Amino acid sequence: MIPTTTDPRAAAQALLSGGLVLLPTETVYGLAARADDPRAVARLYAAKGRPAHHPVIVHVADPAGAIDPDAPGSWVASCPGFARALAEEFWPGPLTLVLPRSSRATDDITGGQEAVAIRVPAHPRAREVLLAMDELDPAGAPHAIVAPSANRFGRVSSTTVQHALDELGSALDDGRDVALDGGPCDVGLESTIVDCSADGPRVLRPGGITAADVVRVAGAMTSLSGSSAPRVPGALPSHYAPAARVAIAIDGEAAAAYAEAVTEGGLGDDSIGLLAPANVADIPGVARLAAPDTSEDYARILYSALREADARGIEFVVVVPPPTDADGIAAAIADRLRRASAPRT
Repeated sequence: MIPTTTDPRAAAQALLSGGLVLLPTETVYGLAARADDPRAVARLYAAKGRPAHHPVIVHVADPAGAIDPDAPGSWVASCPGFARALAEEFWPGPLTLVLPRSSRATDDITGGQEAVAIRVPAHPRAREVLLAMDELDPAGAPHAIVAPSANRFGRVSSTTVQHALDELGSALDDGRDVALDGGPCDVGLESTIVDCSADGPRVLRPGGITAADVVRVAGAMTSLSGSSAPRVPGALPSHYAPAARVAIAIDGEAAAAYAEAVTEGGLGDDSIGLLAPANVADIPGVARLAAPDTSEDYARILYSALREADARGIEFVVVVPPPTDADGIAAAIADRLRRASAPRT
């Protein structure tokens, strides 16, 4: 098992030496590699079982430099005004912008596309790692990392360092890779991805920054019709999936009906779990996985609850999402549950 540390400099040194780091962000834990090290990026893809054409997100420390094509070591070739407005409003934070790539953003990062996904994480440990990389290797500054979610491709994301170790610890090298413990993630869902490579913003993956937030800052959305959107992480029909089957119910009554039907089909009560808001009643004989009070709480515990189902040997999970009009992050929760419940390929 790879060593665990709370020292950002140890993580930074591992990255500079070509190692991989299980890294906390405010969204989920990532598996990080130095973005300009093709061998480390290749190891990252292999550890996750990630398809080579699936792009990753570049994480940087400097909000201004991240979107300035003229900045030293820039990853972008151009940046429209609406993207600058989004960066100024939401960075550091759980927002990823997709922009035309510079020559520094190679095919192994972009999946062969002409756009690169980039964000500035808000988690203090992630930022300390990036800044420590610059301090330890000033000649290579400003440094950047790629950090897709710390899980096997298509599986449930990790929101604690133990989740990340459970998922990927055995695939890493205890001689050069480390896990950085930054505590539980605050948001619990992956970043909002906004395509800024067209004439206006397009939300490609919902997250903690809502579509309404994007419109408020950047103006009206550009329609996806008539143009192809870039491939982005987490957009496959089946994703974020536990071993258990997941079924979505619109309310507590529908959840109880699902549980009854599954029981009648031969599955025992101890093999059924329920994830639903606190105002949805328990179902007799069904294991309650979580009862969040708010949509923010639901987002924060979603992946932990799905992992708990697998740890307890639960085979069927009935989920009741929060109402989509409750607040903005409810749409992101619905997106993750829809993909978790999709048929496996």
